[in-house]
Formats: sequence, C-alpha cells, structure tokens
Amino acid sequence: QVQLVESGGGLVQSGGSLRLSCTASGTIRSINVMGWTRQAPAGKARELVATITSGGSTSYADSVKGRFFISRDNAKNTVYLQMNSLKVEDTDAYYCYADAVLRYWGQGTQVTVSS
Repeated sequence: QVQLVESGGGLVQSGGSLRLSCTASGTIRSINVMGWTRQAPAGKARELVATITSGGSTSYADSVKGRFFISRDNAKNTVYLQMNSLKVEDTDAYYCYADAVLRYWGQGTQVTVSS
C-alpha cells in the first residue's frame, strides 16, 4: 500500500508560479513512476500533465512544456511540480499518482489561476 499526500495548491494570478508537492508513505520501494494529472469539470478527460520515473526521466503534456517542471526527491519520497507562467486555463484540480504494482492516487489539490 502507498499513501500520497499533496500540498501547494492555491490561488495565483495569471503569469504567476506555484509548486505542488506530493509525499509518499507506505511500500515506497515498489514505486516506479510518479506523476501529476489534472481534470477540468464538465466531463473533460483527465490530462496527464507530467511524469517522472525512479531514474529521473521526465515527460510532459504539450500544453505545459516549457512552463511546468517535475522533479523527485527520493530521499524525501516526494515529487514536485513547479508550475511557472500559469494561465487561466491551468485552473484545475491536480492529482498526484504513483505506480507500484497498482496505481495510487493522492486526494487532489486545487489550483486556481485568475486573470
């Protein structure tokens, strides 16, 4: 079992920055990939925002490339999402996940970008 706790969401003006954190506990050794997704309301599909492997390889959605950066501190069992140059359309609930034998999810943290 893996438990994920997220923090760092909030309200920011367009062009601003936020950093999300997600700390894992439990059977941490089994975690390979960690990442962040977001899901806008009104039935829009969940978007895979960024991922990072245990070896540090990263990938990003085209919509956030060059603005968002994912990193991982294995000593702290924490993954971060640095979000820069935020846009109104980045407003969403952001969810951290971790892939072990199963996929585990955090509780979500709200990011709201105002114009």
